[in-house]
Amino acid sequence: KGELRMQSLTFDDAGMYQCIAENWHGIIYANAELKIVASPPTFELNPMKKKILAAKGGRVIIECKPKAAPKPKFSWSKGTELLVNGSRIRIWDDGSLEIINVTKLDEGRYTCFAENNRGKANSTGVLEMTEATRITLAPLNVDVTVGENATMQCIASHDPTLDLTFIWSLNGFVIDFEKEHEHYERNFMV
Repeated sequence: KGELRMQSLTFDDAGMYQCIAENWHGIIYANAELKIVASPPTFELNPMKKKILAAKGGRVIIECKPKAAPKPKFSWSKGTELLVNGSRIRIWDDGSLEIINVTKLDEGRYTCFAENNRGKANSTGVLEMTEATRITLAPLNVDVTVGENATMQCIASHDPTLDLTFIWSLNGFVIDFEKEHEHYERNFMV
């Protein structure tokens, strides 16, 4: 294949590498620079979200994406309690924290700790639970004669602190009510 593999790189391996391919017809060269990067974890460019919302009974993923080389080891805490993988909580390899079946008890301050052989850093965010959005009246199947009008209803309950948007689609394609205003009409009930 003409492949060069290096393991357990050190700073001495940095530099310009040259591949030479040769046959009866001639010789060609290709160059590439190998840079060795090493840095302690930092959340300067990508801090955790300060406020994370999770729906009651739902699933939430809290991202932890520091810049670090080599890849850091991750740990999490809620307040002063160190978190470990369990039936509802999982720490992913990329550092993200997943919580399923979210309850009111899951609310609080979450801190992600990242550590490699160059140093360590942490970032904190607050998880807040919201009421799950639910369809309380779903559209019903309708039989209509060609040329007549049809009305479909959709009603949902949601957390009062959040906005709610209804999106209608036909066969998987979102309906653009502005472009198709002669055919579709959107009515809002308060």
